[in-house]
Amino acid sequence: MRGSRYVEAVSEVSLRLAPGACLALVGESGCGKSVLASALLGLLPENAETAGSARLADGLDLLAAGERTLARTVRGRRVGLVPQSPAAHLTPVRTIRSQLEETVRALAGIRRPALRAAAEAAAERAAFPATHLDRYPHELSGGLAQRAATSLALVGDAPLLLADEPTTGLDRALVERTVDELRAHTRDAGRALLMITHDLAAAARIADTVAVMYAGRIVELAPAEAFFGSPGPRHPYARGLLDALPERAFTPVPGAPPELGALPDGCAFAARCAAADALCRERRPALTEGVACHHA
Repeated sequence: MRGSRYVEAVSEVSLRLAPGACLALVGESGCGKSVLASALLGLLPENAETAGSARLADGLDLLAAGERTLARTVRGRRVGLVPQSPAAHLTPVRTIRSQLEETVRALAGIRRPALRAAAEAAAERAAFPATHLDRYPHELSGGLAQRAATSLALVGDAPLLLADEPTTGLDRALVERTVDELRAHTRDAGRALLMITHDLAAAARIADTVAVMYAGRIVELAPAEAFFGSPGPRHPYARGLLDALPERAFTPVPGAPPELGALPDGCAFAARCAAADALCRERRPALTEGVACHHA
């Protein structure tokens, strides 16, 4: 809700994620990716409203579950979260070691004397250096805070992991190591991963399926092999995202996304699309056969 009016931050999204699979949700900042992740775990503001359903394999509807269920049996245990803003999720008055040990004790049931070693092993999985375990969150760089949050998210071995920009603040070598660890934690172990990212190179390294979001809606849903290879993206916005990569044309998508509270009647991307015509400006395209474009 913005002011006295409601804004549809995410709309008409339908996704399916199988065990062992990774779906990469990509798009510009502000398109609704993080809102979707927050909705799944009941972390939206109190005045937010949700509709529809989001079911785990055992049938539990996350959108209908109450806070008690989410807090006691879902978060960390059945659905893990690598948050977009780790500094806001790390306890500022406790060391990273203390937070890891508490999480290991609660989710893995490990007690002393094995607790210390288990916490250090959890840190190692996310390439968090043991020399920094006794530091407080404010003593960490953004990249280290991100790795600390990733360590905490991996402890519970949840069947579903939501990773919201898990490579933010990392150099390329650490990006690849983090992505490989997430792949080992999920795909190789039969767990599912929803990875929210603007890093298309990271998505190409791990994803089985790519979903492109624009203005709160999915505009393309495709196998990663086809999206990053041949025939490539079919939606003009998705093609623009790939063309903006340094290893490609390095041409940014012109213009800016529309305000979610003032979406046009037609295609939300029409104002930025060189191929837009009267039909695009008058009628919003539905997601058909994996793409929401009148001229795909």
